[in-house]
Amino acid sequence: MSNWKITFVLISILILTAAGCSPNPGPVEVDMPAGENQEEESEGADSPGSNEEGELPMTMALTSPSFNDGEEIPGKFTCDGEDISPELDWFGTPEGTVSLVLIMDDPDAPMGTWVHWVLFNLPMDLTGLREGMTGVGKDGTNSWNQTGYGGPCPPTGTHRYFFNLYALDTTLDLEPGAKKAAVLYAMRDHVLGEAELMGTYSR
Repeated sequence: MSNWKITFVLISILILTAAGCSPNPGPVEVDMPAGENQEEESEGADSPGSNEEGELPMTMALTSPSFNDGEEIPGKFTCDGEDISPELDWFGTPEGTVSLVLIMDDPDAPMGTWVHWVLFNLPMDLTGLREGMTGVGKDGTNSWNQTGYGGPCPPTGTHRYFFNLYALDTTLDLEPGAKKAAVLYAMRDHVLGEAELMGTYSR
């Protein structure tokens, strides 16, 4: 092909290309239905700790005139003294309570949690225990394989002793002498409220 023909073809291509080009139309906008591509709000979410009505459960409280929460338990209530149970008082028992459970244990024991006291099927209208009180509710077995109260008796150092009170909507079908694990298992799904008191003791 001669040079003039090649030149003519190239010029023709350039003219046709220029005629077919158009400016960049830019992005195409598409209308979306209202609410589309938006995060959905969760429905019916209650605040933490609330019940179905959105109300916080009633709070129980457990106290002792013998020591304040977090303070040292007097020696009278330990193995170095009379080894009798301290006086306890509680209030705020939820409506529907049928019985109460009291468990005292020491999570700082060197061989694992040591159970000092298990007391279950306490009457629902009971508002406390007098010092050294026995014969109420059913006594469970502690880690000494004895029933009743066993006071703080750490081998060394400072230990924490937790008194936990539970309000149940039933009585427990357990025989006297039941161990903590059996009581906790029988309690499941029946706890209406709970309260805690912690005291320390050092040796």
